[in-house]
Amino acid sequence: MKISMVSEHASPLAALGGVDAGGQNVHVAALSAALARRGHHITVYTRRDADDLPRRVRIFPRVEVVHIQAGPARHVPKDDLLPFMEELASGISRDWERRRPDLVHGHFWMSGLAALDATRQGPAGVHIPVVQTFHALGTVKRRHQGSADTSPFERRWLEPAVGRDADRIIATCSDEVFELKAMGIPPGRISIAPCGVDLDLFPGAGQADRRDRTHRILSVGRLVPRKGVDVVIRALPLLRAAGFPDVELLVVGGGGDAIETERDSEARRLLAIASELGVRQQVTFRGQVPREAMPGIFRSADAVVCTPWYEPFGIVPLEAMACGIPVVAAAVGGLRDTVVDERTGLHIPPRDPEATAAALARLLADQGLRQSLGRAGQQRARSRYSWDRVAAETEKAYLQTLTGTAAGRRHETRDQLYPVEGAAL
Repeated sequence: MKISMVSEHASPLAALGGVDAGGQNVHVAALSAALARRGHHITVYTRRDADDLPRRVRIFPRVEVVHIQAGPARHVPKDDLLPFMEELASGISRDWERRRPDLVHGHFWMSGLAALDATRQGPAGVHIPVVQTFHALGTVKRRHQGSADTSPFERRWLEPAVGRDADRIIATCSDEVFELKAMGIPPGRISIAPCGVDLDLFPGAGQADRRDRTHRILSVGRLVPRKGVDVVIRALPLLRAAGFPDVELLVVGGGGDAIETERDSEARRLLAIASELGVRQQVTFRGQVPREAMPGIFRSADAVVCTPWYEPFGIVPLEAMACGIPVVAAAVGGLRDTVVDERTGLHIPPRDPEATAAALARLLADQGLRQSLGRAGQQRARSRYSWDRVAAETEKAYLQTLTGTAAGRRHETRDQLYPVEGAAL
């Protein structure tokens, strides 16, 4: 089938380029490639964010990226993109005049707005089904971040409207299903297809990076407070008291190389905490690194620690598991699905340094346990989270959408549920 993907702020080209890629970039790139391997033709629409980008870029066989002029041709923070979604929708609709898709799949709530609006601009009587993956929900973000949430205020009503008006929602974990039901989405229109892991990039065996201390624990992700790196730093003196003084916390992620990262406001806050606790020499910031360097970094660690306040899904635990490394994970969001407690890793309560230290001490003291959890994690990643399997589950959701009755329901009610022109934007 011919599938249009809409990913307004997260281009798959960033995933191919490496260090600037986030979870959605990787997801869209890998899912598109896997669907193409199943014989589908994928066009990914994203916003032009640089003047020198070509209009169309073929990145894999049967997969191309189309850059749509929507707002200035420069980087714009994703929370500032809402005013440009109508322009993005118009550009998509015009491109569909060349070849209309069988289905459109929006990624993130603003992409859903653009996808739905693009279908409304087509010829009268022509229905293009819309599938939506949110990747993160505003209700969850507001609950945990409160006044620190930088989402546009309109998200409060536009995101639920997208959920109600799309033909099908693909959730990435069971926790998201409960949140979607609370938003008023009928469970019969919700499918689950998780994120995946690149098993070729993250194989089970290979070289490990050198480390200088007896033990290394690893934290990977953006440097923002909600990722909870401070929880791991606060666990270090507790580990020392438990008999593990020679532990390095390696933090990968940030705004540039190691020097640039240490100038970041969140990095400075974390280093101040480490200095106050007397563990500054145990904390190393690596900064951004190319994705191809990550397998060796994962294998250099005794454990990967993921301690966010909340997590819509989280690809890092899958990458660690694929490399055979046990994961200590806060029991929140998608981490409760991917990391099986006492089998592929250990669950801990969120924002709990004592529990984090206790779990890490247990792992550091028992090499056999680390190896057992690592082997089980590797098996789970390969059997459950390959992108080919995720693509098959996504394809099943597409076929349900095309053959179901939701299309007639949305065609009748869309204008009522989705009033986004004019003042709403």
